[in-house]
Amino acid sequence: MAAGTLHNRVAGLPVRTLKLEVVAGPDAGKVFASEGASATVGTAEDNDLRLTDATVSRYHVELRAKGDRIAVIDPGSTNGTQVGPAQLYRGSVPPGTRLDMGRTQILVTDGAPATLELHGGEELGHMSGGTPVMRHLMSRVAKVAHTSVPVLLVGESGTGKEVVAEAIHQNGPRAAKPFVTVDCGTLTPGLVTSELFGHERGAFTGADRQHPGAFEQAQDGTVFLDEIGELPAALQTMLLGVLERGKFRRVGGTTEIPTDARVISATHRDLRAEVNKGAFRLDLYYRLAVVRLELPPLRERSDDIPLLIEHFLKEAGQKTSVAALFPKETLDAFRTHSWPGNVRELRNVVEAFIATGEPPALEGGAAPTAPKPVEGKPDGVSLEQTYREARRHLLDGFEGRYLRALLERAKGNVSQAARLADMDRSHLIDLLNRHGLK
Repeated sequence: MAAGTLHNRVAGLPVRTLKLEVVAGPDAGKVFASEGASATVGTAEDNDLRLTDATVSRYHVELRAKGDRIAVIDPGSTNGTQVGPAQLYRGSVPPGTRLDMGRTQILVTDGAPATLELHGGEELGHMSGGTPVMRHLMSRVAKVAHTSVPVLLVGESGTGKEVVAEAIHQNGPRAAKPFVTVDCGTLTPGLVTSELFGHERGAFTGADRQHPGAFEQAQDGTVFLDEIGELPAALQTMLLGVLERGKFRRVGGTTEIPTDARVISATHRDLRAEVNKGAFRLDLYYRLAVVRLELPPLRERSDDIPLLIEHFLKEAGQKTSVAALFPKETLDAFRTHSWPGNVRELRNVVEAFIATGEPPALEGGAAPTAPKPVEGKPDGVSLEQTYREARRHLLDGFEGRYLRALLERAKGNVSQAARLADMDRSHLIDLLNRHGLK
């Protein structure tokens, strides 16, 4: 080591690991020791413990060390996962339990202690989090950003999958190239094809000009396929062909166009369960999930809430501290709330507070109802209203006018509108829904 060079010490997170031993069945004697707190079992080749038993499903069971027990999650296997006479779909068992799946029996015990690497700070791109689970995720994001392998982001709606996708893009060698989003869940099959691969003039009714698709727009950049689990079977086959050949044709075209775009996809669905049901192609899953990153729900990282509120306040141009705006009782209530809408719900709550001056009731993440304008007053505001009411009316009126003009500029394309507004697309969709514009 050169004189004066310092070791790069990265904080670590101690975790329990798992040891899986096949004690009966065609693969008896096979052993797997996990490096982290989870492991998957099945016949598909990307499982941690891969079995050859034909009575075991492709993705049969996922095991996670939770507290002093082991969580068992069966993603719809054909023959089920049993503990003695009881069949488990979701549950937990103590270490030392034997699980039966088809003709196979597995002994699940604790493995050797391990340490997971944590990111050195509390931010990465627009990602924010100081909890160990988020700092570990940011560490993995930073590593995978420097590669070009496809990444699958898995998590509940509102956990920030697009923010993570952008962090991967922005922290890698493709940062200066385009980042193009296609929401597979909001478009018809015909429109998805055109959005992905483009179309030639006259390819279908209304195609009055040539349109480059996402793979063409993102040449040498990144294509983010949001809600990939909604992709119809025919388009799954088409996408697989493009990923394997590195070429595509516009709808109505005959010329093959090469593509070097990196693919990041996201879903709130359990694609392993969809593969078991035959609703999602296994070979496409392999192509998309070379690296699989799981985003934690907000309820599992509730200590990050003050940090996230601070982040949203800064985005809104507010210089007041979190403590000055939200009393301790409110923050305590936030920490115990279930947050079904996750980070997106928290953002809505903060924005509603900025608009009204008081935190709204937490009712499953419902956005506050926009007030009715007052007849005959500029911008619908009466100077006889309270300051908070008047400010909320003004903000609502501005947002409505801005969003309508923004959609007109973007010709109705939400992804383009988000780029023009320099705004997170998921946040823009929330605003559009709140104002009845989508």
